[in-house]
Amino acid sequence: MEFFRIRKDIPFMRHALVFNVISLVTFLLAVFFLVNKGLHFSIEFTGGTLLEVNYAQAPDLDKLRKQMEADGFTDTQVQNFGTSRDVLIRVPLSKDAETSKVGERVMASLARVGAGGTATAGGMAADAPTLKRVEFVGPQVGKELASDGAMALLLVICGIVLYLAMRFEWRFAVSAIIANLHDVIIILGFFALFQWEFSLPVLAAVLAVLGYSVNESVVVFDRVRETFKKKRGLTTPQVLDHAITSTISRTIITHGCTQMMVTSMLVFGGPALHYFALALTIGILFGIYSSVLVASPLVMWMGVSREQFIQVKVEKQEAVV
Repeated sequence: MEFFRIRKDIPFMRHALVFNVISLVTFLLAVFFLVNKGLHFSIEFTGGTLLEVNYAQAPDLDKLRKQMEADGFTDTQVQNFGTSRDVLIRVPLSKDAETSKVGERVMASLARVGAGGTATAGGMAADAPTLKRVEFVGPQVGKELASDGAMALLLVICGIVLYLAMRFEWRFAVSAIIANLHDVIIILGFFALFQWEFSLPVLAAVLAVLGYSVNESVVVFDRVRETFKKKRGLTTPQVLDHAITSTISRTIITHGCTQMMVTSMLVFGGPALHYFALALTIGILFGIYSSVLVASPLVMWMGVSREQFIQVKVEKQEAVV
């Protein structure tokens, strides 16, 4: 399916050096921020207290967040869970507070704000919440989740490496691997720079971006290999330009539809999906860039050529009688 077809190939490879310099600078900046600032991990990784409370009427989450911040709770997550009347609260682990009393302090803070945001004369809101469950995530559990998440990321990368090595000639495989890892590091760099919270949903988004980005690389490289076999007289840069240009319509359709869904989550998903959708948005944008304007120039500079795809026929010598 194509919305349009470009008749004349766009000379992307003419500016390959510029594209790769931009990519290298962005990559180095991401590494710099990761080393110097590090990631701001959520309580799934650092430990903390999780509470699920229920209201008779849907509460104003912004007022709950402001009240908790005024009562000394920092970096807390307040979001709806299931219905608009159920609220899930995550409180990070604090060295100054007693773990056993965190739940009591949170409930006391929430009780000061009702669904309408008004409190009684005694300082307690008429619509007080009901505690449904409270869980404590210890530091050891957080470390296990962090190590398991890192292992999941490593296994996905290894799986992609094996798939690309089996599917393509080694120059294509190495280029696609570099481009995909480039996307992951840049996503992590953004989260380190702005100190956005890195949680399990964000890790899931990073894993999704890896698979999404490799799909685009495979499509472009398949067209490159096909063009090398079918068309003669084209230089390597011309073959790459033709492959990228001929897949532009497909790229716009695929990524455009995906980004529409992700944008709706980013705008309407609320705090629960905000960073998940943000990680996907960064991954999709840089995934397009890396698959087209990073991986392809790398293949060109590694010396890919038509001769590598043409099998030379060996003529059989006639037996001498």
